[in-house]
Amino acid sequence: MAARILIVAYGNPLRGDDGIAWHVAELLRRKLSSDEADILCVHQLMPELAEAVSRSSGTIFIDSREDGEPGQIYQARVAQQADTSFSTHVLTPAQVMALADALYGNGPEAYELSATGESFQHSEELSERLKTALPQMVEAVHHLTTQFQRKTQS
Repeated sequence: MAARILIVAYGNPLRGDDGIAWHVAELLRRKLSSDEADILCVHQLMPELAEAVSRSSGTIFIDSREDGEPGQIYQARVAQQADTSFSTHVLTPAQVMALADALYGNGPEAYELSATGESFQHSEELSERLKTALPQMVEAVHHLTTQFQRKTQS
């Protein structure tokens, strides 16, 4: 049986490049079967995601970022942290993972994938640089999904 991967795309699709994750999610829905992955689109990370994360065999968080060269893609493993405290209603991927582990006993391996945006103005369109980066992001998520599946099958 294939691994259940959770893909969490977050950002604001009405703020230009901040919506890159939603565009990636839409393309992934065409590429991955529902047996391979659950794909969620949210505006921000909330504590409620911890339950879904805890049920996954691996989680991939997709977002935009403001630092770096526009169009540049970043990928990093989400570091496990023991501290589950937070002071606002917005969480980081590491905090969601810590909550999944603390509340449900499972904080699976997770990765963050992000692209530096160029324009965060009111728009549903991506900048040209992120339009160019979009296929690379989809391929990077697909590659991570395949890695997670291989690990759970072995």
